[in-house]
Amino acid sequence: MVVAAMNPCPCGYMGHPTRECSCSEAAKKRYRDKTSGPLLDRIDIHIEMQNIDYDKLSGKQKEESSEEIRKRVNKAREIQSERFKGTNITCNANMTPRATREYCILSEDADAMLKASFESMGLSARAYDKILRVARTIADLDSSEIIEVSHIAEAIQYRSLDRKYWR
Repeated sequence: MVVAAMNPCPCGYMGHPTRECSCSEAAKKRYRDKTSGPLLDRIDIHIEMQNIDYDKLSGKQKEESSEEIRKRVNKAREIQSERFKGTNITCNANMTPRATREYCILSEDADAMLKASFESMGLSARAYDKILRVARTIADLDSSEIIEVSHIAEAIQYRSLDRKYWR
């Protein structure tokens, strides 16, 4: 597993809701050009994070416990173990393109959403497969045999940075 982080620009404030970016367009382009699109295409999940204000960070609202999350993750792992029994595949991320087509069954609406997103975002074949695999995992976390619109929508959200900044 690889986890990486980077700022959206040299000053770190491009797209920030309350602070203004001080970088020139040329500086932003030079900064983005240091990270290649093909490299980003090989990363399964991209998430853009905003700064969290103190009130939200110190909030007392009840969140899902680590134990509850662990139970959902273990259940999803069991689903995947059963799905791939008798194969060399150990989890959704390791599916081959052929296995991805076999095990990533989409509802009609989910397929329509993925098609529209593929065309409008100019996604690569690699990004398409990664979206399907991530959506399959999200569906497993929901204990859903079929990948639904909500699963595709969430998976697409995790692929937005390469198209937002490196298009």
